[in-house]
Amino acid sequence: MSWHLKEYAVIMEELGSSLSGLSMEEVDRRLEEYGPNLLKEKKKRSLFAMFLDQFKDFMIIILLAAAVISGLIGDAADTIAIIVIVVLNAVIGFVQEYRAEKALAALKKMSAPSAVVVRGGAHETVPAFALVPGDIVLLEAGNVVPADIRLLEAAQLKCEEAALTGESAPVEKHTKVLHEKDLPLGDRKNMTYSGTSVVYGRGSGIVIATGTDTELGRIASLLQESEEVKTPLQKRLAAFGQKLGIAVLFICGGVFGIGVLRGEEPLLMVLTAISLAVAAIPEALPAVVTISLALGAKKLVKQHALVRKLPAVETLGSTTYICSDKTGTLTMNKMAVEEAWIAGKLYRAGEELPGEEVREFMKAIALCNDAREGGEGVLGDPTEVALFNYARKHGFEKVSVESEHPRTGEIPFDSERKAMTTMHAAPSGAMSVTKGAVEVLLERSTGMLTAGGEVKLERSEILKAADRMAADGLRVLCVAKKMWKKAPDKLEAEEAETGLTVLGVVGIMDPPREEAREAIELCKTAGIKPVMITGDHPITAHVIARKLGLVDGDAKSVMTGRELERLPMEEFEERVESIKVYARVAPEQKLKIVRALQDKGEFVAMTGDGVNDAPALKRSDIGIAMGITGTDVAKESADMVLTDDNFATIVKAVREGRRIFDNIRKFIRYTMTSNSGEIWTIFLAPFFGLPIPLLPIHILWINLVTDGLPGLALAAEGAEKDIMKRPPRHPKQSIFAEGLGTHIIWVGLLMGGISILTQALSINSGTAHWQTMVFTVLCLSQIGHVLAIRSETESIFSLGLLSNKPLLGAAALTFGLQMATIYVPLLNPVFRTEPLSAKELAFTLAMSSAVFIAVEIEKMVKRHKRDRE
Repeated sequence: MSWHLKEYAVIMEELGSSLSGLSMEEVDRRLEEYGPNLLKEKKKRSLFAMFLDQFKDFMIIILLAAAVISGLIGDAADTIAIIVIVVLNAVIGFVQEYRAEKALAALKKMSAPSAVVVRGGAHETVPAFALVPGDIVLLEAGNVVPADIRLLEAAQLKCEEAALTGESAPVEKHTKVLHEKDLPLGDRKNMTYSGTSVVYGRGSGIVIATGTDTELGRIASLLQESEEVKTPLQKRLAAFGQKLGIAVLFICGGVFGIGVLRGEEPLLMVLTAISLAVAAIPEALPAVVTISLALGAKKLVKQHALVRKLPAVETLGSTTYICSDKTGTLTMNKMAVEEAWIAGKLYRAGEELPGEEVREFMKAIALCNDAREGGEGVLGDPTEVALFNYARKHGFEKVSVESEHPRTGEIPFDSERKAMTTMHAAPSGAMSVTKGAVEVLLERSTGMLTAGGEVKLERSEILKAADRMAADGLRVLCVAKKMWKKAPDKLEAEEAETGLTVLGVVGIMDPPREEAREAIELCKTAGIKPVMITGDHPITAHVIARKLGLVDGDAKSVMTGRELERLPMEEFEERVESIKVYARVAPEQKLKIVRALQDKGEFVAMTGDGVNDAPALKRSDIGIAMGITGTDVAKESADMVLTDDNFATIVKAVREGRRIFDNIRKFIRYTMTSNSGEIWTIFLAPFFGLPIPLLPIHILWINLVTDGLPGLALAAEGAEKDIMKRPPRHPKQSIFAEGLGTHIIWVGLLMGGISILTQALSINSGTAHWQTMVFTVLCLSQIGHVLAIRSETESIFSLGLLSNKPLLGAAALTFGLQMATIYVPLLNPVFRTEPLSAKELAFTLAMSSAVFIAVEIEKMVKRHKRDRE
């Protein structure tokens, strides 16, 4: 219903109410009809069902199958390890899904606990949940608005609506009928909305919507409807798991078939094929991913970013767009004086202001001001707080100025007059100070103060200064005074606000954060496109965007909520990538922007702090809430919370996200090459007329000692040098892109080839220890490989052997364990090994170093190619 378009008498009639309120019988009837004024929740899954859902992932199903197979062939250690990993991941996923309920709980907490209503002609205080449409509600400063209300009375009423609309300044309310149907919420000034707060004045109105029918309720519904999207890593690993599962079945079937055809024992080939299947599944992958993300999250806490959902850390590495709320994210969320025009001179923030005319101006903005010092800083209307701070900064404390000129009367600000006046005692009698709209005060002024004293008013000069400030997105106020021989008995606006002397003009705005501009430049260097989304006025938004370096002078890069509303989705998707600033947008429009970008194949990070941001935070690929100014609803809907509210922190998080994904790729490069080497060794041996080179116990041992600790230690690897100079990874890019798949095949073939060559040479030389030598070559080749792949291009010698101590320690431990299987007599019958002679061991070590040398040569070729380019 377009309640802002209707006269209140019509609304009274439609809602069956009156100024004396509803009767108790009617309230009870309506409570029955509309339900309590609470946010409803859709039916939730049980906690047990939520937990079971974590086991539906294809990779998890493969791991569970591998656990069963390991148990069947007597490898209890592998079975237990796999089950522990799977359960740990399920618990983490379960905790993540529980967040949506917390978001709704935070929304409920915002609702007002009580309200003053008129019922049956009497005033009474009732719980907010007992309100019904048609109730008459009284509002005053400090109240949280309990429902959506059409105003019947507004006496200097101002409401803080930043959390709902994104508008940084309190909105002055009135009761007049509006005439535009599709006005944004921030412009519906005859309405107040549930969850916003009254900061000044008083008023009354009729409740037109309660519970889920309110604008706040609509956001709660959007939160429930907004499905969470999978992260790039989750999508890539799911695709990887499916392909791997199919490949493993084919390979193992092939190995079994070829072995039986060559006359090997069927039981031995069954065990070998099953062991290969277990080995081919990288069961440590979920653990490596979880540990990498957890270590990254721990590191980010120190850099003021709190990760609420682990995969979000990596998602930042794929982010192509950051849609940022303006107020409090890119700006300070604190009004400040940017410019002052005094006696024909323009002074910018931070400049010294000399002269008597400046003294008069500063005294005036300190006196005509209701802001005051409180326990938590300066309290009051944000515009007046800005003037209070500006005067204080230049040495004019309100308390000391008022002690010289005590206030004796006042005429509060009025939207009709667009001015505020205060009367003060002065040595010559009395002095009144007026501040308000420039055009209004110029109509009522006759003179202006200059360095040489008072002169005749130069309207064009003042208007020129004011218009330039307004064009720069500043909120412009004129300040004037009037001297009296004696204070009037009754202070009237008509007399007090005529014959004024203009002291100056001041421009105020919520200034951009200094560090945000630098962060935006860094985003661009990293190939990420920043976009501003705000509920503020288009001119203000465009000016802030220009100051931050988001846009140049191109007006086509700015779109209003009204334009966005009219555009069909298909047409909007054609333009979405050229828009850099969105102004005057509603919550569902933020969702439309995020969805349009996602439909274009972009990966979207959304930052915000208000209730209005929550649905888009949840829908985006990564939601980033502000920790200091952010509402509980925004924080609960987000994947990450910036504890310093600093846009620049996002850049640090992007770097960390890219490092983590690089390290996960390194683990996949390592483990899949190792698995590939094992498969080639067993698969190719029969083609060269050689017996099966490895026993099932050998395959499972190599899988256990090489996949585990060395793989996990890769998570501690530092960032590559060019990490923030690359464009974002394409969200649909395969995990095997950029040569990873090729590397797995050729290095795996090399491992297999060296192992088979070792087998052939050993058998030909007549040694009885050939199987132990193949077993050791394959194991140690993988250790050489993990040391070589620490960087995709840099040599291990330039990185430094000690720069990743956990990996070096894991490699040394694995080497020691492998030697134990050969030289500890107790282990020889378990692993079917025999001690090697010094000559055999030296030959084995030489053969296993070939992989390390080959990969170092590959990196050297890459470096030369890069340097040439």
